[in-house]
Amino acid sequence: MRIAIPVTNGRLSMHFGHCEEFAIMDVDTQSKAVVSTELVRAPEHQPGLFPRWLAGKRVNTVITGGMGGRAQSLFAAENIEVVVGAPAEEPEALALAYLNGTIETGSNVCDH
Repeated sequence: MRIAIPVTNGRLSMHFGHCEEFAIMDVDTQSKAVVSTELVRAPEHQPGLFPRWLAGKRVNTVITGGMGGRAQSLFAAENIEVVVGAPAEEPEALALAYLNGTIETGSNVCDH
């Protein structure tokens, strides 16, 4: 399984479309461990680009603080699960919380 988390200054970027880079993590769902992490510079933001780009990187799940409804629909069309409302924590901690079913999510911080 592959998880992508938008990152700014080493922590989850609260608005998905404005991140500096993505932490793309290969995880083992059985042992609930992060196997590897790659930090990838985000491409220039263009409407509809990130879902296709992350699908091309074989991402299964995106964890974010906020994402607009249209973007969520585009991710669903790529069969990528979106978890919104995550706190601005370090990517590995968020991935482990997701794998363990303990990720705490709040409101979607995006209003569009």
